[in-house]
Amino acid sequence: MDKLITAQRALAGIADGATLAVGGFGLCGIPATLIETLHQVGTTDLRVVSNNCGVEDWGLGLLLAAGRISRVTASYVGENKEFARQYLAGELEVELSPQGSLAERLRAGGCGIPAFYTPAGVGTQIADGGLPWRYAADGSVAVASPPKEVREFHGTSYVLEEAIVADHGLVAAAKGDRHGNLVFTKAAQNFNPLCAMAGRVAVAEVEEVVEPGELDPADIHLPGVFVQHVVHAPGIDKRVEKTTITETVK
Repeated sequence: MDKLITAQRALAGIADGATLAVGGFGLCGIPATLIETLHQVGTTDLRVVSNNCGVEDWGLGLLLAAGRISRVTASYVGENKEFARQYLAGELEVELSPQGSLAERLRAGGCGIPAFYTPAGVGTQIADGGLPWRYAADGSVAVASPPKEVREFHGTSYVLEEAIVADHGLVAAAKGDRHGNLVFTKAAQNFNPLCAMAGRVAVAEVEEVVEPGELDPADIHLPGVFVQHVVHAPGIDKRVEKTTITETVK
């Protein structure tokens, strides 16, 4: 039951070509230590599912800039110029999913639900297909999204979205015990519990490790049944994507 190990041991099972569900929203709540460890190890051809792909020099942007990511499923990709360059150059395959649908696809994968219907995307290329997933070198569309099943319930149309199950889930928590029970802080809860649930093997980096029994069961956001490995990562660097400064007028 003691799941506390080093980052290197926790990530040793991630092979080239693996699918990763990575927690975080922007740079908030990202598993920075685990991402940096993967960067050092050199694992490549990664298929990443995450809300976004970090910035050029931090978060998943480190792996992207090193050419280690071959496919991204995300809902927002607007803060990374290298991401845009790789996508438009045909070096990166990108599947865009509405944010709520992406969250539910991860949750469904963790709960054993193969698919679900949602009104989000009906009447758009999300449902009709044709979104460019990968461009060719000449700028033409090499791979486009396929059409999805649309069905009517009580007079309203819904599109069928398939669940996401990843080889590994990489998440970050404020506190966790040796059994893998996790507590997240405020907005850092975002996609982290869902990515852990969706991963066949979930690795959680935690800022503070406590002994089993110290966490009030009512305060636990994600039970340890969803977490296979715990990595102690105190004092991690927390960054913001943009800093806006307003001068004070006296």
